[in-house]
Amino acid sequence: MRIASYMQNQQRYVGVVSEDGQTVQALEIEPKLARQGVLALIDACEDPSGLSKLGRAEPTPINSVKLLAPIPRPRRNIFCVGRNYHAHAKELSGSVFKANNNDPAAWPIVFTKVPETVIAHGDDVTLPVGITEQVDYEAELAIVIGKGGKNISRAEAMRHVWGYTIVNDVTARDVQMRHQQWDLGKSFDTFCPMGPWLVTADTFDATNTRVRCWVNDEPRQDGQTRDLIFDLPALIETCSRGITLYPGDIIATGTPAGVGMGLNPPRYLKAGDRVRIEIDGIGTLENTFR
Repeated sequence: MRIASYMQNQQRYVGVVSEDGQTVQALEIEPKLARQGVLALIDACEDPSGLSKLGRAEPTPINSVKLLAPIPRPRRNIFCVGRNYHAHAKELSGSVFKANNNDPAAWPIVFTKVPETVIAHGDDVTLPVGITEQVDYEAELAIVIGKGGKNISRAEAMRHVWGYTIVNDVTARDVQMRHQQWDLGKSFDTFCPMGPWLVTADTFDATNTRVRCWVNDEPRQDGQTRDLIFDLPALIETCSRGITLYPGDIIATGTPAGVGMGLNPPRYLKAGDRVRIEIDGIGTLENTFR
C-alpha cells in the first residue's frame, strides 16, 4: 500500500494512492493530525494493517493535489548510513574518506541530517551560494520505523519496520570534508528530498529492489539493495544499540556507486540541474536545484 501526504485546497490530507498511481483517497483523520503526514498513522497504528479501520473519501486525481514529503517534519534527525554499497565504497576508496574507515565492512558509518532538510517530490533544492561549490546527489532507500525499541536484535529488526520511501541525501562535499564530521555538509535546508510517498512494509520487499538515479536524464546510479554491505536488519540493529528508536524514525540506507564525487573528473550539481531517483516498487522522486 502506498500512503501519501498531500495538500489540496489549502488543506492537508493523508491518503492511499491507487495501484496505478492516478488517484488518491484521503483517510478519515483529524486535520490537525494530517499535518504530521504519515507520522500520524504510524502513531495510531503500530502495524499498517490497522489502516483498514479508517474510512476513506472518494478518489481524487493525483495530478490535482500537491504532494508533500510522507513525513513533512520528522520529530528528530534522520539516521543516515555512508558507504554501504560495495561499488560505492570502492569508488570513494581513494578519496579523503578512506581515512574515516579503512575497512568499510567493519562497522557502518552513521551520521544524521536535521529535520529541516526535508522537502517533497517536485520541490526545489536550494544551492547555498557562497558556502559550497560541490553539491552532490545520493539516491537512497529509506526505512521508516513503526515499532520503537532499544537494542533491537537482527532477528527481530524487520518487525519494527512500518514502511519505506525514497530520499536524496544531498551533500556539500567541500563542507563535508572541511569539517571531517559529516552532519554540517549534509544538513543544509532542503538537502533531503523525500517521497513521493511511503510504501508499507507488508507490500514491498526492500531487500531485493533496484535504486537508480539520473541527472538531467543522464544515468548516474544503478544499484541493487541485495548488494548492501550492511543489510537492513543490520542497520536497525546498529542504530538501536543503546539508543531508543521511536515510531517514525527514518534510516537512510546508503547510496549506490555513481555519485558526482566519484566520477573522473568529479561532476557536481549546478543551478537548473534535475535529479530523478527511481526505486522499483516505490516510485519516482524528482527535484530541481536552484
